Amino acid sequence: MPAALPGDTAVNNTTANPSAGRPVIFNPLSGPKGSPLDRDVQVPFGSTPGGSGYPASGNASTGGLSTGIGYGASDVINGLAAGIFLAGFNDNNIPGEVDTYSAGGPPPVVASSAINSTRMYIGGGRSNADGGPNPYTAGVAIVGAGNGGARDGGSSSPWTGFPMKMVTVPSGTPTVVNGAAVETGWSNRSGGTILANQSVYGSSATQLSAAS
Repeated sequence: MPAALPGDTAVNNTTANPSAGRPVIFNPLSGPKGSPLDRDVQVPFGSTPGGSGYPASGNASTGGLSTGIGYGASDVINGLAAGIFLAGFNDNNIPGEVDTYSAGGPPPVVASSAINSTRMYIGGGRSNADGGPNPYTAGVAIVGAGNGGARDGGSSSPWTGFPMKMVTVPSGTPTVVNGAAVETGWSNRSGGTILANQSVYGSSATQLSAAS
């Protein structure tokens, strides 16, 4: 079932593409509507054993991630890279991706990221028919929505969500309102205005590629 956003409408959560209400993070393989593990789908008559088929339930879910992970789009951090590190995070981190760090020691600053689903799922979340691991290497990172950020790409194909990245308001920018870019391609979805040198997990303007 697709991920529901607390505060958006039942219609948007189940049949459209919610963006209002409190920010949430969710599983990229089950939270976006129509994603690979979103099983709230209409199965036509004749396509199941016995030919019965079954209808979509019309329900939504939390998208498969448990509470208590410890971060989200609403967390605002002070103090540039050092403050980010003291808060327990790393600058430029994209949750769910494998980070490569810049040289020079702490505080760690992410130089680049690569997708490998063993970062998120036991065994990588996918295996070959013989049981051998076959992790995803594209289209998998923790995704978020809410405070104006859409759950997924809507009617576009593939149905994928929007990842997050730890970004910081430049020192020469006094304020960034909710929905505006903190850094190029990454928007503030904290629900309020943030100030110069403050950091948040910004929402990407580009949805993930298809999981593969």
